[in-house]
Amino acid sequence: AGAMSELGTAQRILLMRTGFVFLALFILFVHLLPLQTEPPVHFAPPDMLMLFAFAWAVRRPELVPSLLLAIIFLLADLLLQRPPGLWALLLLVSAERLKSQSLSLRDAGFFTEYLSVGALIVAVFVGYRVILGVMIVDLPPLGIWIVHMLMTLICYPIAVFVTHWVMGIRKYAPGDLGPGGLSA
Repeated sequence: AGAMSELGTAQRILLMRTGFVFLALFILFVHLLPLQTEPPVHFAPPDMLMLFAFAWAVRRPELVPSLLLAIIFLLADLLLQRPPGLWALLLLVSAERLKSQSLSLRDAGFFTEYLSVGALIVAVFVGYRVILGVMIVDLPPLGIWIVHMLMTLICYPIAVFVTHWVMGIRKYAPGDLGPGGLSA
């Protein structure tokens, strides 16, 4: 019976990882749709790929392995015509940090989680802008950049709501983990 449950768990993890890939591809597809022909002047949408990756990393770190995140983030850099690798690296390091904190965030309330994730979102945005500035790369206007960062911060609870209530990706309950912090 133990081998059957292991197989079921492995299949469920593979199914959820595939679901994350499809979610990421859907977000990229929507982002690439030509909904407007002019560049945004006063509004920048949130980085939903970042938000869902962070929400999943906090809730079920085993569903978003590093290699999968690296490939998706790099693909996003290439498709969205950002300098390849920089944004992907910052997001990957941040997601890994959240995955390492997932057990402590499991017992914390949403406010603590939101503060941790919010600090990483700000660090990613500021780090990205500083590194591009040092490299003398053309930067987007400061106003639109701040709006983009704020919209991403504001929309994290929406990503958590969809992750938790729509997709069923919940934080581990204290009894869900076996010895060594592995899922039972």
